[in-house]
Amino acid sequence: MGSLKTNRVFLIASLFVLAIVLVCSCAPKTRTAVGDMDTPKHHLNAAMKSLDQGQYAAAVREFDLAISLDYKFSQAYTGKGLAMAFLNDMKSADELFSKGWKYADTDEDKVFYHVAKVRYYTLLKKQDSKWLKRAQGEFEDAVKLQPKSAAAHYFMGKAYKNAYEFETARDMFKKVLDLNDSYLKDSDEEWRLMDKIQRAMPGTENGKRIALVESITRADAAALFMEEMKLDVLYKKRTPPSFKTDFVDPEKAAARKSGQPQLPSDILDHPLRADMEGVLKLGIPGLEAVGGKFYPDDKIRKGEYAMMVVDVLMKITGDSSLATRNFEDKTSKFSDMRTDQAFYSAALLLVTKGIMEMKDPMRDEFAPLDTVAGADALLVIRKMKDEYKIY
Repeated sequence: MGSLKTNRVFLIASLFVLAIVLVCSCAPKTRTAVGDMDTPKHHLNAAMKSLDQGQYAAAVREFDLAISLDYKFSQAYTGKGLAMAFLNDMKSADELFSKGWKYADTDEDKVFYHVAKVRYYTLLKKQDSKWLKRAQGEFEDAVKLQPKSAAAHYFMGKAYKNAYEFETARDMFKKVLDLNDSYLKDSDEEWRLMDKIQRAMPGTENGKRIALVESITRADAAALFMEEMKLDVLYKKRTPPSFKTDFVDPEKAAARKSGQPQLPSDILDHPLRADMEGVLKLGIPGLEAVGGKFYPDDKIRKGEYAMMVVDVLMKITGDSSLATRNFEDKTSKFSDMRTDQAFYSAALLLVTKGIMEMKDPMRDEFAPLDTVAGADALLVIRKMKDEYKIY
């Protein structure tokens, strides 16, 4: 009997030891650091820098190095989850976010998690109709724990920017500047952009979208003229109607109609096709078809845009002298343009009127070959409307 009891105790003890061994063998193995800089925090910082620069594979590598040193490092799992979301691996992202939250023992870990989820939901803008509401929830959770979190305010500002809620976004970026902690340079640039867009007051969905592009295309320019300026309506209002009273042979009229040029082949399936059709019908110089194509994705240069704007003004005001008004003085007012260049007169007129801005007033540079940002293109239209009372 005693032997049986002894064997039972021995079996229980053996099972207990085996369980401990199994648990230990299942736990992730951590590696030994190979230098003073080989720390979880250092790899996290390097990973976040790569993430913000769009180098997602490099970020994943650094997150993995951090985890290999500390398998319960919450922020590394959370950060890697965000990187995988940028790489469009949403299944892995969700699993990693779960681990990040599981190991979040401190307020710092939790705030890091909530901010990452703000960025995650912003990324899901096109797939989730409730993305902004979800992002707002994560932001609120973050600032409950850390009211002065610059990261939370900055990335929530980016979320509002992507939702085209520019005034609220501007307030968020201003808060970051007031906190005077991190993201100062980026927030200052974003605040200035939001302020410019607010002054431009885009009134259409396409106008708001174009406000955020770094360089507008020919298709974008067409959309701005047709939707933000409503050029077709303006031209109709300001162009006196002409009536033809001569007899027209029906057969000849039908022949002329059937012989009309076809639409450029490269705009047929374009989302902004209607706008490009509109400018083609109005005949805006610089936005014509060339060789049967419109080239909708070609970037617009600043000098080209100036010429388009002045041509629109001539048609609206009926003042054809706008195109040649500045030819009397043969001395260029710009250090980077000659007076005989095609866009010189248009640029000078618009700068003089305060409708367009110099790139560098101190050096008299207009930069006619620079591309045009969406916010700048919109602001030009707003100033043109105000200057010439176009409503």
